[in-house]
Amino acid sequence: MFILEKTTEQVKEVRVVRSVYFDHSGTTPVHPAVAEEMYRYLIGDSFGNPSSVNHLGLQVRKKVTEARDIAAQAIGAAPGEIVFTSGGTESDNMAIHGAAYTNKSRGNHIITSAVEHHAVLNTVKALGKQGFNITILPVDQYGMVSVDDVAAAITDRTILITIMHANNEVGTIMPIAEIGKLARERKIVFHVDAVQSFGKIPVNVDELGANLLSLSGHKIYGPKGIGVLYIRKGTRWRQTLFHGGAQERLRRAGTENIPGIMGLAKAIELAMENREAESARLMVLRDKLIKGLTSIENVRLTGHPVKRLPNHASFLFKCIEGESMLISLDMKRIAASTGSACTSGSLEPSHVLLAMGIPHADAHGSLRLTLGKDNTDDDVDYLLEVIKPIVEKLRNMSPLED
Repeated sequence: MFILEKTTEQVKEVRVVRSVYFDHSGTTPVHPAVAEEMYRYLIGDSFGNPSSVNHLGLQVRKKVTEARDIAAQAIGAAPGEIVFTSGGTESDNMAIHGAAYTNKSRGNHIITSAVEHHAVLNTVKALGKQGFNITILPVDQYGMVSVDDVAAAITDRTILITIMHANNEVGTIMPIAEIGKLARERKIVFHVDAVQSFGKIPVNVDELGANLLSLSGHKIYGPKGIGVLYIRKGTRWRQTLFHGGAQERLRRAGTENIPGIMGLAKAIELAMENREAESARLMVLRDKLIKGLTSIENVRLTGHPVKRLPNHASFLFKCIEGESMLISLDMKRIAASTGSACTSGSLEPSHVLLAMGIPHADAHGSLRLTLGKDNTDDDVDYLLEVIKPIVEKLRNMSPLED
């Protein structure tokens, strides 16, 4: 992406400034075809309420049914197993709360991992304060949970296992199919957060063994505020978050977000059409980033070196504060992210990196670069060009530099 920058009111000089977006795990821009599809349901006569029995409502209801079919087909599900939600966080909360309280008469033990997204981890921790017994499993140096650890943690009181398909911070792909097999053999409800993996690698609910699975629109060039919760037929689960009308087969009350649903369906169609070719293209750019950045002294890759998302590269820069690096990159119009987050004025390192055994001080120097459909080889070259002097400057300023 390029931006024309005027230097004076008389436009004596026009400078072309490169702008590069490397934060696709944070969010993606809405695809033009998705925006066009959504616009159709914001104007004209496509504004009906699908719960209404008039012709406008029935017309929209038919389109929602088609969108549900598209979402179901993409993950190998049946249309009746698809529930539209407001996004990944709601899907995770619905899945975990619903499974926990529905099965409480059978047991109260829930298993998760230490590197889950906060939408899962904080929900599980909240249930731990409400009488549930929680096991948070450790991960290895790559951020991967062990199938053997999952098996060892299961008791006769275990009612739910919730593990993410791929980690949002370091890109590691978890052994979900093996964990799903364990859960199925023990008749335990298994929830998978597939928000980061869907659209990048295959996501099939039967192959993964998932009873419940979460998706989000804005990670695949769809709109924000829309997601999916897959609920396998026969799974002991009941809706617990909202009470109201009979929408989504009594599983999620509230008038459906029609523009969001239609935009999500279009985004899913595009993702399925282009996934294999696009993933292969992004892997080449990702590997170039990894090779270029790890050639810098005291920079190392985080996450699994092979079992990682095709668009995901994350690093640790020794003796550098990640937020300073982000600001420096942003001044060069490169948008990236870090595992650190500024909370209440104090910088805290990523819980994912700490769980991987990375020292507290080193965890502050994290950088996540996640590629997308508009990124090019030139974008990678530009980052590799500008980041080396940034690293040198920040290390010279660092009190931690040897």
